[in-house]
Amino acid sequence: MDLDSIECVSSSDGLDEDEIHLHHTLHSYSHSHHHPELSATKPRNGNNNSAVAGPTATAPATSVHELLECPVCTNSMYPPIHQCHNGHTLCSTCKTRVHNRCPTCRQELGDIRCLALEKVAESLELPCRYYSLGCPEIFPYYSKLKHEALCNFRPYNCPYAGSECSAVGDIPFLVSHLRDDHKVDMHTGCTFNHRYVKSNPREVENATWMLTVFHCFGQYFCLHFEAFQLGMAPVYMAFLRFMGDENEARTYSYSLEVGGYGRKLIWEGTPRSIRDSHRKVRDSHDGLMIQRNMALFFSGGDRKELKLRVTGRIWKEQNPDAGVCIPNLCS
Repeated sequence: MDLDSIECVSSSDGLDEDEIHLHHTLHSYSHSHHHPELSATKPRNGNNNSAVAGPTATAPATSVHELLECPVCTNSMYPPIHQCHNGHTLCSTCKTRVHNRCPTCRQELGDIRCLALEKVAESLELPCRYYSLGCPEIFPYYSKLKHEALCNFRPYNCPYAGSECSAVGDIPFLVSHLRDDHKVDMHTGCTFNHRYVKSNPREVENATWMLTVFHCFGQYFCLHFEAFQLGMAPVYMAFLRFMGDENEARTYSYSLEVGGYGRKLIWEGTPRSIRDSHRKVRDSHDGLMIQRNMALFFSGGDRKELKLRVTGRIWKEQNPDAGVCIPNLCS
């Protein structure tokens, strides 16, 4: 979709619209494959809270880690751990990659299991690989991977949907990345009033129209507005994502409203965490959906130009577990 054909006029209803000047120090993460759980980097909380102390237990000896490190991929080995006749080990994934030849001595591997090393691994307890980012947890060797896949301290993916961006990091890093690299509009405040204009609403591609980041309640929220094809006709969708984990996202609510000429559509919901991909949220239709005919009706005129004004607000639930919705508006 040609972004030059779109005009977005934004306001925050009396709130300061100047760009957010972050007072966080930018830092990106190193994705070295060598045991980040042993890093001496100062722990940081991936949820943009204060730093969390690391585990008090010491990491296992480096020599033990070296024994459990596959010589091919350098990842930690999990059963079945294979070995050649000379005792050289490697992981089951790499066994097929080396065509059943030991990468160390070039002897045929066969199907010999290194049961002794598997037993050693069972006896180990290791810190989470995100120890250096603030995770204090320690797990048995074989439980560590399951935890790390869901660890709250793991880095976040870039929430920008207009490109396949591979950037990862914590929330302060991603906010600065969105502002500096993707040139995303930044606003301060919990209310918003956007106008989306397009000269030819029939030209629709599966592409993001607009991403705006809002800073309120000390948190960051991504407002998406886009057009995509649903069946034979285009639809327009607006939804909010929370820059943090799902549990914290549930403590907030938001509303979106679009209308004109005596008609109005209103959506209220809970923002989705950016742990959920943009496409996952979009394809679940978890947001304000506007059919093309209704969008053109709201636009008025000769129904040949799209002019949609989307307003909304974000509030924090006082007691989200009680199921009672009490807005806490920004001052």
